[in-house]
Amino acid sequence: MVAKYTLGRIKILIVMVGLWLSFCTLAQDIGWLQYKQRFLLSDGRIIDTGNNNISHTEGQGFAMLLAVYNNDQAAFDSMWQWTNATLYRKDIGLFSWRYEPEKPNPIADRNNATDGDIFIAWALLEGGKQWNVKAYRDASSEIQKSLLRHTLINYAGYQVMLPGVNGFKQKDFVIVNPSYFVFPAWEAFYQDTHLLVWKNLCDDSLALLKKMTFGKPQLATDWVSLQANGQMAPANGWPARFGFDAVRIPLYVHWYQTGNTTLTPYVSFWRGFDRRAAPAWINVLSGQRSEYNQAQGMRAIRDLVVGDSGPLVNRLDPDEDYYSASLHLLAYWSQRNAFLR
Repeated sequence: MVAKYTLGRIKILIVMVGLWLSFCTLAQDIGWLQYKQRFLLSDGRIIDTGNNNISHTEGQGFAMLLAVYNNDQAAFDSMWQWTNATLYRKDIGLFSWRYEPEKPNPIADRNNATDGDIFIAWALLEGGKQWNVKAYRDASSEIQKSLLRHTLINYAGYQVMLPGVNGFKQKDFVIVNPSYFVFPAWEAFYQDTHLLVWKNLCDDSLALLKKMTFGKPQLATDWVSLQANGQMAPANGWPARFGFDAVRIPLYVHWYQTGNTTLTPYVSFWRGFDRRAAPAWINVLSGQRSEYNQAQGMRAIRDLVVGDSGPLVNRLDPDEDYYSASLHLLAYWSQRNAFLR
């Protein structure tokens, strides 16, 4: 009698666990389904709805990685095929960064954007592992080699990955974009290849970030100049803002090493505001702040890094544009993947 009662309870428990897992799987898919519906065209192009529906390698890479996390190989294939056919540059093994569909020449600027290349290579690596497709992994390996060949330099005692092949290395300084320091991707490349160059790049880039403590808030800016003597400052030619680019810095650091002390000034800054009242940007030198607050995607990064992970859900707000939605889902999946490890 006792055995039958216990067996019955076990069966009920199994059913309940199965229902719970089914519910979680359904919930996990909602954000991705919304994302595809809003931003993925039938040809595999991701449109930036906040920027005249252009496309860029950042968006293709973000979405390809999200497709891997959502086990959506069909969407992944369409995005990869469009990206490879339309933006790939055989001369450097990387990708032209921007596609403007309404222009006579949609790819007028053929320079690459290193973060987009990194995300594409990372997505191909993860997709190759998940779906056991050697061609994906081979493509990732070639992009990784091209990144090292064309964008990695030794400068001021650091290994530095430039934001693009052209235009960022000047006579007496280089320009870096610290939001292009995609630590979890570099770590994935290191784990796959065992090339120390990726580990060293992580270490040196963290060391650079620790010195990018500008102004009263002690935050990095979207663009930074690095001089030959190792001194750094907000780069001339761009506002000295911790803003729409730099908000990705704490996401990638947290994704790579949750407790890294580099996160401290970002946590301190965001804790100085109510959760829904954090400004979208601040000029670290003047103290000027945006008149509008963070959108949901930026707030998702804030919640992740500060530790308010309860609000992180895989469901997009009705008015989220491409960039907010991308940050939102990347923050969600960085948290989920950390939980599953």
